[in-house]
Amino acid sequence: MKNICVIGSLNMDLVVNVDTMPKPGQTLLGGNFKEVPGGKGANQAVAIARLDGRVSMIGKVGNDSFGKTLVKSLNDDNVNTDYIHEADCPTGVAFITVDKNAQNAIVVAPGANFELTKNDIDKNIDCIKNSDIVVIQLETPLETVKYALQVAKNLNKYTILNPAPAVKLDDEIIKNVDLLTPNETELEILSEMKIENEDDISKATNKMIEKGVKELIVTLGSKGSLYINKEKSFFKSAYKVDAIDTTAAGDSFTGALAVALSNNKSIDEAMDFASKVGALSVMKEGAQSSLPTLKDVESFIV
Repeated sequence: MKNICVIGSLNMDLVVNVDTMPKPGQTLLGGNFKEVPGGKGANQAVAIARLDGRVSMIGKVGNDSFGKTLVKSLNDDNVNTDYIHEADCPTGVAFITVDKNAQNAIVVAPGANFELTKNDIDKNIDCIKNSDIVVIQLETPLETVKYALQVAKNLNKYTILNPAPAVKLDDEIIKNVDLLTPNETELEILSEMKIENEDDISKATNKMIEKGVKELIVTLGSKGSLYINKEKSFFKSAYKVDAIDTTAAGDSFTGALAVALSNNKSIDEAMDFASKVGALSVMKEGAQSSLPTLKDVESFIV
């Protein structure tokens, strides 16, 4: 099994359930409220750890109760937190509204996540050196993401970029990505192409390949996922389940891909494994609270 380094965000998710999403200017009475450890980076690190992957994380939290809770939660899930440090600002938080159809709307206040700098990558270089796979998202500064990818590729590491929340990426970032894992909306932003059908997805993914990405896996929600590289493409259907909350579904999928690839699985096997993990994650509420263990996946009956 190979070592995995996750570079990214840690947030405390403040989650409220509603029947329908509020309209502009509207006040709604919500249902249950929860504080749940989250952040795309931390979610992916926990997803990897619960699937028995060997994972360390580079990130920042504030010197506050949320920060301490988030680090303890990672430790409890056997994520190596030696490379997570405190910043002189609040811990990141995400305000999440989940409706009765399991769809969510999220607003993130990045806090300490945006204090992660190039210097932090240099100070924690051993985390990258001692890993084989490096997983990154976009909830930390783009300059830090760009630098981390460059450092990882200079050290001959396999890089996975989950481009969320999506923004336009320059070619310097794209050329250092081995595997890009966008959803349809993110692919549209990255490719700057309107996506309305399967043909549009094909054109957009080919554009990203031309820009230098080696491989793409586009997640298509309940429909499944699409793999493409220069030589081939194939579709993997999703497992049909009753979704309760889609929060962290993409994070669970990306984390599962990293684990499968760290165990030298083929890309087809990795996508099937990730599809099972994603299906299990939407059957529970919350971010990290919804992430399955390897035992859960092995006993998943389809």
